[in-house]
Amino acid sequence: MKARGRCWKFGDNIPTDQIVRADRVLLSMQDMAKHVLENLNPDFAREVKPGDTLVAGKHFGQPSGRAVAPKAIQATGVGAVVVEYASRLFYRNCFEIGLPILECAGITNFVHDGDILSVDMTDGRIHNETTHQTVYANPVDPFLMDMLRAGGIIPMAAKLAGED
Repeated sequence: MKARGRCWKFGDNIPTDQIVRADRVLLSMQDMAKHVLENLNPDFAREVKPGDTLVAGKHFGQPSGRAVAPKAIQATGVGAVVVEYASRLFYRNCFEIGLPILECAGITNFVHDGDILSVDMTDGRIHNETTHQTVYANPVDPFLMDMLRAGGIIPMAAKLAGED
């Protein structure tokens, strides 16, 4: 599982309310995706391309009970999310919907907005093609990797039940 594309860099302490504002949560997923992180970077939802990487600092996705936030990020086409630290609820929700996420200490010091990143979920490698540097994220639990490979918890459950 790999992603390659532009780095979209954000800071620390981004709650799910900033990922998807309250007045946007009842929109269709396609329309909601047009507004992801709009208060922090109005260009993000308009210009993000499939395979791009969303990078953020500490406490990303602080819970507000807005489980739709990872789904909205996924709907933008982002190939991976790499953060210094995500809230446990947000982190787990990403795997449950099949959105690749890694935690990597110091990632915001390693990249700049617009750098080209290659992210490999299998070994946690994040290669900055712009600076030719590589760092490694925290290992992902094997069960969560299995869930990610299956495409999320629902496809994984169907596979385990022999319904695939």
